Amino acid sequence: MVERRKSKRTELKSKLLVKRLDSGKQEEVGVDVLNVSKTGIGFTCEEILEIGAVYEAYLTIWTKEVIHAFIEIVRIEKEPDGFEYGGTFIGMPEMDLQRIDVYNVVSEPEKYLNK
Repeated sequence: MVERRKSKRTELKSKLLVKRLDSGKQEEVGVDVLNVSKTGIGFTCEEILEIGAVYEAYLTIWTKEVIHAFIEIVRIEKEPDGFEYGGTFIGMPEMDLQRIDVYNVVSEPEKYLNK
């Protein structure tokens, strides 16, 4: 598979609560975050979500702060115990994008230190 990500992704142990915006449903779905970058997120979910659908999300980050974001589903893969999704952040404030970027640096400092 060809790597197409624009930003480095970092593993993040978190839960994400998503609610679909582009339909009349107000159903909330819980997911498990696999990784996150300042441009997108990877997660697993037992529910079937749709490619191209936009979801409102509340992402709890490592500092226990909650980031409010909108995610467009761009990738779906069937796994034995559910589905793995890739989503792109849309309309996220720059301040929240920077929080994710800072976490990437803090979690793997060796990649950013001068040797």
